[in-house]
Amino acid sequence: MFVLPALPYPYDALEPTISDRTLRFHHDKHHKAYVDKLNTLLEKSGVAPPGSLERVIEMAAGRGTEGADLFNNAAQAWNHAFFWECMVPRKSSPTADLAEAIAASFGDVAKLGEVFVAKGGAHFGSGWVWLTADTAGQLRIETTHDAHDMVGKPDRTPLLVCDLWEHAYYLDYQNDRKRYLTAWFEAVANWAFAAAQLGAARGRGEAWRYPAARALAETA
Repeated sequence: MFVLPALPYPYDALEPTISDRTLRFHHDKHHKAYVDKLNTLLEKSGVAPPGSLERVIEMAAGRGTEGADLFNNAAQAWNHAFFWECMVPRKSSPTADLAEAIAASFGDVAKLGEVFVAKGGAHFGSGWVWLTADTAGQLRIETTHDAHDMVGKPDRTPLLVCDLWEHAYYLDYQNDRKRYLTAWFEAVANWAFAAAQLGAARGRGEAWRYPAARALAETA
């Protein structure tokens, strides 16, 4: 079965950008619910889950509407775990190869931020806004709806993602998604993590993966 990864920082570490209260609801309730439902669906299927959540997502996506419930919960479990890694308590800045890639694709970090906030703010409904790298190392800003993500897309490596579902920001920003995105990009974006992901996209190291499934005996 798959486990709920712990947050990589204390609940209050991202304040004032994201409150302790929001992180507790978001991680302990929303994310946990996706993981729990995922495990229930896998158990009911009677099929032993692959060790990789990425593989579960790819399998469920390949089953179309029949696999929709499994896909949604598996992908949302993955998206949230990746999202936690994309934030850091202390403000940072892109350096070295990442800074060069941003300059080549957007001009500078400020322009990247403008595009990131604009695309995320204009996205209709729930979803995610991503900074990705393609196989040539070109950076892009992309949005996906609902649970959809970059898993199973060999031509894309996600560097950062910000959650656009209202539960991610409503307690702190109400309906002002643009203010949330601006604060998120400027204060808590984890550029060291993004740089490691870019390195993986360029063949240096492995990209982030969800923790492997554990046998039931290990989690008892």
